[in-house]
Amino acid sequence: MRPDARSYDLDDLRQRVMQEQGGAVDDSIPELADADADLCALALVLPDGTIRTSAQSSVPFSVQSAVKPFLFALALLDTEGEALDLVGIEPTGEAFDAIKLESGTGRPPNPMVNAGALLTASLVDGVTVDERGERILRGLSAFAGRRLEVDESVARNEHLLGDRNHALAHLMRAEGTLHVSADDAVAVYARACAVLVDAEALAVMGATLACGGVNPVSGERVVSQSVARDVVSVMATCGVYDGSGRWMREVGIPAKSSVSGAIVLSAPGRLGAAVVSPPLDELGTSVRGRAACDALSVELDLHAFGTSAN
Repeated sequence: MRPDARSYDLDDLRQRVMQEQGGAVDDSIPELADADADLCALALVLPDGTIRTSAQSSVPFSVQSAVKPFLFALALLDTEGEALDLVGIEPTGEAFDAIKLESGTGRPPNPMVNAGALLTASLVDGVTVDERGERILRGLSAFAGRRLEVDESVARNEHLLGDRNHALAHLMRAEGTLHVSADDAVAVYARACAVLVDAEALAVMGATLACGGVNPVSGERVVSQSVARDVVSVMATCGVYDGSGRWMREVGIPAKSSVSGAIVLSAPGRLGAAVVSPPLDELGTSVRGRAACDALSVELDLHAFGTSAN
């Protein structure tokens, strides 16, 4: 029999992973550089709506790259699946902000790198930056089951200091892939990265994908089952950048990492989970978050390719 996640002690796991002292806080914008290196929070959400949380699970942080699966989902929804033809789905083996597109197509390699997220954010419904930004905020709020807000300071600095994102957007414009202005694309993506969540909200978002697009807390269908399947599949292959192969072999749970130190997990049919702790390893993954995910995989038997009996 599989372990019962309803009785899993997340505070005990938090205390164990707090012993990890490696990594460095991202300093790409001032707000990330000022993050509390001692923040560590975990949450998990089950298909029946049960929520389990640890200490600090209500501390807000900007979602950053953990927004990418949900941008992909909204782009698929709003384009009725056409986004699958406009962005690749193959892992790159390169950094998340590599200045590189698919050879021969000019498409971003996948939705989990910055080029892909810039494109998917541009594909959601809306004519202007404000309209697309509001559509994304509504969509993310539906995934979370509560109204989310934007940290305007983070959004401004992501936009102003995102030189590589501007370069990627201009490159996609030159290739004919991006059909809004480069500054428009960066502004919308910057605002998406600046949405404030906490561990509990992010776990609900992961659980919505794990439950086939239905938010298990609110009961709302946010996206179709096929959209949720497509998103979780790409999380499995591309969600931890050039560490994705090792992640799936060792942890075995579809996930998306983030420079804010967040990791969102979607174990289809089992649960959604989130962990946040700002110090990152050399691949940009939370050190304590990785340790927590290792433990969750083993102790709750979550590895997608495990052999334990159901």
